[in-house]
Amino acid sequence: MKANIGIKEENLAAVAHSLGKILADEFVLYTKTRKAHWNVVGPDFHSKHLFFEAQYGELEQIVDDVAERIRTLGHFPPASLKEYLALTHLTEESKGKNDSVSFIKELLEDHESILIHLRENIDGYSEAFHDEGTSDYITGLLQTHEKMAWMLRSHLG
Repeated sequence: MKANIGIKEENLAAVAHSLGKILADEFVLYTKTRKAHWNVVGPDFHSKHLFFEAQYGELEQIVDDVAERIRTLGHFPPASLKEYLALTHLTEESKGKNDSVSFIKELLEDHESILIHLRENIDGYSEAFHDEGTSDYITGLLQTHEKMAWMLRSHLG
């Protein structure tokens, strides 16, 4: 059954596609944060292990929320690793070592990349697609990533 929520079907489809790209980014970032949690080594292992756990917990909720936003709009979210890798603008590969500083720098870059992408697209949801609900949702998502980036940045001094 189609969603009859006052937004044209072609706009719903465009928003769902855009959100699918965001979902892919979020899932890749979630996976990379899990990797940091599992693989971090060094004298700060315990504190960073717990820190990364808190971060991936937030990202896990974001992944679910973005997918449910897509369903709210009457579409099905991408839900396979192949789809995520085709849609994301992030890379799944790590560049650094398994120390906390390397992981934090890389995760921070990804959060900042997502922030830039969200900022570049936020106005389009309301202006081009007449979907103020998604625009508002993206504003909240932006704020969450800003806080997560600040937490990562604070570890770097």
